[in-house]
Amino acid sequence: MLFVNKPYKQHKLLFFCCAIVLSLLLNTAIAQTKWIRPETSADKQMWGIHDGIVFSLWPTGVETGDHGTGGPRGLLRIGYEHKGKIYLINYIAIEPIVDGKIEFSEISPSNNDGKWGKLIWASDSESDDAYNPANISHGLISHPDTNHPQIEQLTLFLFMEQYLDKASPFLKISIRSDKPEEICFEINNKANSAIMDRCALTATMGNYSRLRLLHLNNEVVDSRKLYSGFEGIDFIEKDAYPVTRMLKLKDGSPIALATQNESMTQLSAWPSDSAYYAKRGWRYRPDFKLTQYWRKDGKAYDPSLQVRVNGRARYWALASRDAKKYVAVPGGAAFENFELREKYYPGQKFIYGLSLKSVDEILKQ
Repeated sequence: MLFVNKPYKQHKLLFFCCAIVLSLLLNTAIAQTKWIRPETSADKQMWGIHDGIVFSLWPTGVETGDHGTGGPRGLLRIGYEHKGKIYLINYIAIEPIVDGKIEFSEISPSNNDGKWGKLIWASDSESDDAYNPANISHGLISHPDTNHPQIEQLTLFLFMEQYLDKASPFLKISIRSDKPEEICFEINNKANSAIMDRCALTATMGNYSRLRLLHLNNEVVDSRKLYSGFEGIDFIEKDAYPVTRMLKLKDGSPIALATQNESMTQLSAWPSDSAYYAKRGWRYRPDFKLTQYWRKDGKAYDPSLQVRVNGRARYWALASRDAKKYVAVPGGAAFENFELREKYYPGQKFIYGLSLKSVDEILKQ
């Protein structure tokens, strides 16, 4: 009997070992395919997670099919992958404030060629901050939660040219596998930086999604009512909202959320005349809607924290003063810039979200 059972036991042990190895290989493959990131110099400068948030740097376009045609420099392209396709949703600008004056990353001239827009580049190291367009940042994979080792985090650093006001901020960016609809920005400054009052990170393209509803703790602010009667070609702005007006998550984290007021049919429709045909890039392309939000992580934040929005009634036309180059946003004025403001301190974090969930579903998390 022992002689008969011995091969059986050996085969069973071999099968068990093979199953473990196969499981490990499968888990490794899943981990490798979970993330979107460049592996070689020929790959797009794009980082993110499947079925979640994705971002890219100039000149790489984030949207599927966009191979990079230049576009605005000095901005992070923020996209969302849904059913295997990536859609551009917004841009994020980096705007340091020194001695009360703001400088815009997409307008401030490059120190390299004098053209609009600061050059921004990625690195896997906080110390490797020299501009090198040939450098490839893969992003670092870590396990941030020891109680849940299956959770992964993709982290990289973004550096930019020094601003005219001598501000030198840089960003540490992270995306967690258990929170694929969020991207965390940690702001720091290089040693040679001027002292910053604030360093604003602002989502600059709310008109593309036609964001019109700002959700606060005691009201929903409607851009059409807030900017009633405004039809100009410039931005319009009212007072910011203090942190006391912000909604809170279950853990006390302040959060501000912006949504659309239109149905998908209304949102995807587009006027047929020639002026709008020339502006068709503003037509909303996804076949789904997203809640956009900014939040702080936890209860620790400076009392200066506020929500700031401004609006536009007409689509941006490269700062031209010719009103004929502008077309009205269908449905009325919408929020264009959307951000949290807070007194600057090294290591401060802002979390930006793009979610398929409703406001109520997000607040219940």
